[in-house]
This record gives sequence, C-alpha cells and structure tokens, in this order.
Amino acid sequence: MKLEDIRAIVTGSASGIGRCITLELARAGAKVVGGDLDVDGLKALEAESAEFSGKVYGIYLDVANEVSVKDFIIQAFEKIQDINTLVNNAGILRDGLLVTQDEEGWLRKLPTAQWKRVIDVNLTGAFLMAREFAATVIEKNITPSLIVNISSITRSGNPGQSNYSASKAGLDADTRTWALELAPFGFRVAGIAPGLTNTPILSRVSTEALAEMTKQIPLGRIAEPYEIWQAMRFIIECDYFTGSIIDVDGGVRF
Repeated sequence: MKLEDIRAIVTGSASGIGRCITLELARAGAKVVGGDLDVDGLKALEAESAEFSGKVYGIYLDVANEVSVKDFIIQAFEKIQDINTLVNNAGILRDGLLVTQDEEGWLRKLPTAQWKRVIDVNLTGAFLMAREFAATVIEKNITPSLIVNISSITRSGNPGQSNYSASKAGLDADTRTWALELAPFGFRVAGIAPGLTNTPILSRVSTEALAEMTKQIPLGRIAEPYEIWQAMRFIIECDYFTGSIIDVDGGVRF
C-alpha cells in the first residue's frame, strides 16, 4: 500500500504515538479520522494538520464503550467513504502490584476495577474497533485493507503491570488470529510493540523510576514517537507483512 492511498482510523490520536502516526500519515497525503476522548486535543490535531497534503478529521471516541465505537465507525465512514486502515493505538496504564504488604503487615490487593479498566480499554476496545471496522470494510468490499495493533514489549510480563501486560499479550494473540481469519477478505493484520517511548503516558512514572528503567535499555535512551511511526510505515508499505509483531525497543528485553 502507498502512503498517499491510505484512508485511516487512528484511535488514541490526540497525543503520543497516535498523534504522531496521524500527523505523519496526513503529511504523506493520507486521509485520517482520529478518535479520542480528548475533544480539545482532536481540535488541536486538526488545526496542526491543516497545511498538510492529507486531511485529518477528529471525532469523539470511547473505545471501551460499544455504543460509542459503533457510532464512531458510522461517522468515520461518513467523513471518508473508503477507509482501508485501522490503527488500534488507544491505551491506558493503571499500574499496581497483584498483592503487596506495607510496613505494618497489612496486605493490599490490586483492585478488580483497576484490572478491568485496563483490559476494557486496551484489549476489549481494540476488539470492538477491529470487529466493527472489519465488518464495515467487508460489507463495502474495500480491499486491500490493514489493521495495525499497538502492543508493548511488556506483553511478556513486567512487575506492577499484570493488567497492562495481560492486555498487550492478548492483543498480540488477536493480531495473529485476525491475520488468519481476515486474510480471505484481503486484510493484513500486524502489530508494533514499542519499548519506553516519550509520550504523555510516562508522566505517571517518577523521574527516578524512569531513569532506572532507561538504564536497562542497551541504546541508553527512550524512543521518540517518530521511531514508532517508522515501523508503522514499513508495515503499510510491505504488502507481504502480516500476522507478526515488530519490536521497537532499543534492545531491551523483559
């Protein structure tokens, strides 16, 4: 697929990796519908992309809400009739240890709501988006088509992130599953697993903790969103790439 032929949906597009992917697609001439809870961020995204050869439309989206997802898909295809690409990027962190004990011996457990919220957004949200997008694309006979899921290198497990790691491991499994299921309809499905990346989500991490994590990266620094975009560009342009995940992690392994 050529970049200028892309008509895309990008979730979580108001900031971070999603914002970078949206802007770079528009810069290359693609048409993009960005979805996010942050309406002001979407308006800023539209304004920043105004001078690009492509076009960006921002629409409110709560990926964890089935009604919101269905409404968003309808609105997105009204804006751009022949959307052929979905980037499942929306995700959140709600870190916490499964069980911990304070100095007085009191046990604290990871709240079920904290577990469920991350699964609802990161995994169920991607499922809802992929299902509604794929169904619409198949009904409209749009081919070739592409789904790219943004995973994480913590999918193999990381202390304090049982909810996040589980959501990303599940997303990887679905990436491979959907690649097999949707291939007969002209889809490719692939994933990108970033390591630590310079996005607003890192604001939840203390300076000391971030410095300690950075020491574990062989390249000695965190990634920039543009470096994740470069993996996205490869997936778009390589028509034989499907069912696999690209790690962009600076060499770190958990």
